Amino acid sequence: MINPWLLRPRADPAPELRLFCIPYAGGASSIYRRWSELVPSRVEVCTVELPGRGSRMGEAPFLRLTPLVRALAQAVEPLLDRPFALFGHSMGGLIAFELTRWLRRRGGPAPLRLFVSATSAPGTPPSLPLIHLASDADVKSKMRSLNGTPQELLDNDELMQLMIPILRADFSVLETHEHREEPPLDVPISVFGGARDRAVRPSALDGWRDQSAVETRLRLLPGDHFFIHGAAVEIVADILKDLGLEHRPGRATPAAHLPRWPGAAPAGAGHGVPGRAAGAGHARARELPHGEGARVDRGGPARDLVLASDRPAAARIERGGNG
Repeated sequence: MINPWLLRPRADPAPELRLFCIPYAGGASSIYRRWSELVPSRVEVCTVELPGRGSRMGEAPFLRLTPLVRALAQAVEPLLDRPFALFGHSMGGLIAFELTRWLRRRGGPAPLRLFVSATSAPGTPPSLPLIHLASDADVKSKMRSLNGTPQELLDNDELMQLMIPILRADFSVLETHEHREEPPLDVPISVFGGARDRAVRPSALDGWRDQSAVETRLRLLPGDHFFIHGAAVEIVADILKDLGLEHRPGRATPAAHLPRWPGAAPAGAGHGVPGRAAGAGHARARELPHGEGARVDRGGPARDLVLASDRPAAARIERGGNG
């Protein structure tokens, strides 16, 4: 049976790992259309199609986060029989995070790793004025300021009449959500940020270190809020690296033999997730240099940090001159 929530360009009944990718506000699953070409054959990319866009344009979009997460959880549940990871950009990162917590509350499987991109740390107050209550002109102005919408679309009144209600609904999901404190996840989290992102500044990412009891790793990339479009190859390479899947030839391996996180207990420890130690502490903050090409705009290399929650102050973030 066709699942309208998921597009699976390379469907595999028994992959080594499934990577679920959730789009940003106003975005469709098509933003990840190249990703299945960037991963090994043993990894299946499943792109999420939210109601109201893409192939589901005729459906009403969600206005609140909780029912959206509940419906998405039901949609992906049949595919959680294999090890999996979650990736989301902007609004998609918040959805991925709340989906992980939803699964934990119900005793479901946990992702091997959670990847959030251009997503403010949970509990960050929404910026004012609230976009879902703004006029069409203000919504359009916000789209222009984020630099993620082609000018030809902004200038097309007919297309904007279709787009603005979707965007308004997505901002309603974001701006009406009230974060509820829960214990940190027994899941490592990788955080991507744009060095010149004025919507989610690097300082707004630091709070993610409080959401994992295992490890939180931050990577700043060149670009603004939509750095994902120009850095897909680099982001996917980092995802594979963090999952221990880079440069490993061959087909699927048993889940018990998937790579273990540093200091993890033997496979099967902690929530039934391969290679994760329940309650493992944070690693000490350190900088891990990347190779050529990994550079932040306005000079200076991109930074890959491990943020430690036992530090008295937040780990230092290289902001590339963006405050």
